[in-house]
Amino acid sequence: MAEAADIQGMSPSPARRWLRRTAAVLAGAPLVAALLAGATAPQAQAGETGKAPTKAPTGSSTVSVSLDTLTPSAPVKGDTLTVSGTLTNRSKETVTDGQVDLRVGPRLFGRTSIDAAARRTGYLPGTDPYPIGGKYTVKVPKLAAGISQDFTLSVPVGKLGLGDDGVYQLGVSLSGRTPHTSYDQVLGIKRTFLPWQSEDSESKAGISYLWPLIAPAHLTAETGSDEEQTPVFADDDLAAEIAPGGRLEQMVSLGSQLPVTWVVDPDLLASVDAMTGSYRVRSGDTTVAGTNQAVAKKWLTSLEAAVTKGKIVALPFGDPDLASIAHRGKNVSGTLSHLQTASEVAGMTVETILHLKPSTDFAWPVDGAIDPSIVDVATSAGAHHVIARSDSLQETGGLLYTPGAARPIGGGTTAVVSDARLSTAFQGDMDKAGDSTLAVQKFLALTLALTEQDTDKDRTVVVAPQRMPTVAQAQSMARALHALDDDRWTQSKGLIQAAAAKPDADATTQVPRASQYPKRLRSQELPTQAFQDIKAIQGSLNNFQVILTHPERVVTPFGNAVNRSMSTSWRGRPLEAQQYRDSVRTYLQGLINEVQLISKSDVTLSGRSATIPVTVQNRLLQDVDHLVLRLKSENATRLKLNDGGGVAEQPIRIGAGHSQSVKFDAAANINGQVQMTAQLYTEDGTPYGAEMAFTVKVSELTPTVLLVIAGGLLLLVLAGIRMYVHRKRANAGGATGDDGGEPEQPSDPTPDTGPGSTEPSGTGEKVDR
Repeated sequence: MAEAADIQGMSPSPARRWLRRTAAVLAGAPLVAALLAGATAPQAQAGETGKAPTKAPTGSSTVSVSLDTLTPSAPVKGDTLTVSGTLTNRSKETVTDGQVDLRVGPRLFGRTSIDAAARRTGYLPGTDPYPIGGKYTVKVPKLAAGISQDFTLSVPVGKLGLGDDGVYQLGVSLSGRTPHTSYDQVLGIKRTFLPWQSEDSESKAGISYLWPLIAPAHLTAETGSDEEQTPVFADDDLAAEIAPGGRLEQMVSLGSQLPVTWVVDPDLLASVDAMTGSYRVRSGDTTVAGTNQAVAKKWLTSLEAAVTKGKIVALPFGDPDLASIAHRGKNVSGTLSHLQTASEVAGMTVETILHLKPSTDFAWPVDGAIDPSIVDVATSAGAHHVIARSDSLQETGGLLYTPGAARPIGGGTTAVVSDARLSTAFQGDMDKAGDSTLAVQKFLALTLALTEQDTDKDRTVVVAPQRMPTVAQAQSMARALHALDDDRWTQSKGLIQAAAAKPDADATTQVPRASQYPKRLRSQELPTQAFQDIKAIQGSLNNFQVILTHPERVVTPFGNAVNRSMSTSWRGRPLEAQQYRDSVRTYLQGLINEVQLISKSDVTLSGRSATIPVTVQNRLLQDVDHLVLRLKSENATRLKLNDGGGVAEQPIRIGAGHSQSVKFDAAANINGQVQMTAQLYTEDGTPYGAEMAFTVKVSELTPTVLLVIAGGLLLLVLAGIRMYVHRKRANAGGATGDDGGEPEQPSDPTPDTGPGSTEPSGTGEKVDR
């Protein structure tokens, strides 16, 4: 009706217009609902998946500030401090009217306050000082969302407002505005530390910094068959580490310019030395020739030039995991003897390769964590100094200063306690310039704070960093040590000096209990099964070497491989550790199997006595001796060996690549089958290789049977003789002689029958037809 009225040009009534608007609203409601649903769908979907929408950073987290360089790290009067870094807008809004400022202060007292300051994040009004301001700023008119911009800020040290010597907090901040703020505010800040000392300190703390040269195991137990015993590497990764720019190359290059004590795993030196000649690298099921001889020679030459007398400590060969041995291996027989051997060969290896006698009197448990059993294991191998760490051997006397490193812990053993703060200063990711700079500044701050401690004691603090620093970590460590080159508040000392220093009578000497050993470290230890595997390998090696005419060609490479199987480098890599032990065991068993009995088929004996041969094969490239072949009859009544018993033995000596057939005399008594077993033994009676079984079938003629056969043959002979005699007599009975009647002799020939005779032939005559 409404539509008809409109067509006719009639104006609708008010009631009708209200109805029409209502209908239009109702008709559009589904569309509006759909649009609203569409607009809110992403939020609903986010809620359904459990992911809250990302919230853009605000306040002093809006802009990330990175401090990439700070030079000089420890300024003196007259210097200009230069800070460079990067600003990154992490928000979704543009920052305008930005300004980079430097904020100095407050002064920090003590290492605890430095730790607390390092944990602070964000801008703290009332705590963070005012910016220096003035002309020592950098303007940033605009910084778009997600965009980064570099900055450099330089300020004369005299303008920093530094007072007394000490550690000051240094902050770099960015102030500016965003569309939602109408006033300037701090949108980003990064703090670090500035050690300040206007003059050299009269009291200087000794710093003994350890510089570790340690690497995972790369050499296998396998060697070539040539006289030189060409070594075989599991991979060529070591070549990459000692090549220019590699981790170990950088460690030597950087360390050569630093006052450090080198802590070396002799296995690393032996492995690189093996690369200087012909070597092979495993590739799948075969090996390929190694090609990095020149790189290896250059690295060793550089290292030999870098180390000096009294500045090198050799760990036991392979860097055995002392904690794993103490907690899981010492009760497995033979484990401690392996550790002693590793300690004995350490000094000789280093001296042979570097032509310098090292100290071998130090043990270094993982992360310096000790307990009584670890100390016992370390000293059992001949060490009188155990490198511990202050977070393990903690102070309990409430000292207000850090004592010296040397601590007598009983039994003539000294714990050389490294400082935990300094030792862990560069354990993080140092690949980013900002992270490296912060680590260096904190390290310097901690050393200055240590020197300022209220004590007149002459102290040497030991720094024992991570065992295998990355390239970036090593470069950061070197930067920090170079900042201490001028000995303004520290003095470099060697580890041997630190260990020999007079102990602080007030420092703790109580070794932590076993229950206090960190669970994190205990979970990474080699399992007991690893030491049982090593015991089995050693047992097989002992049994094998006694038969060799040149046992040293096997004992040395396998002995070294056993030491590598206990290495600290396997921590956190249980699968790789198991695979290495398996490869050693498999290769050794393959060599053992090269000397073996050749399988033989069943043997048949006919007659009272016979010979049973057994063949032994030697496919090794050296002669074998001191073996015994034992043959055993399971039924000595039926088949006896040699002297009449059921067992016979013969010594064995076989040339390289040859086989030898050993013969045993046997005597059969009764027909039938006899089970035989052949087994090789070493001279001490230990079985060697697998037992071989075969069957002997006896088909013997007994004396009674022989008598019956002999009697039958005799009767046949007698019967033949009788027939012959009878025939002769019959022929002689029908003939006469020419001399008047005398009978013809039996031996005479029977006369031929007359040509015309018609009489039948005589009995037994041969008739020619």
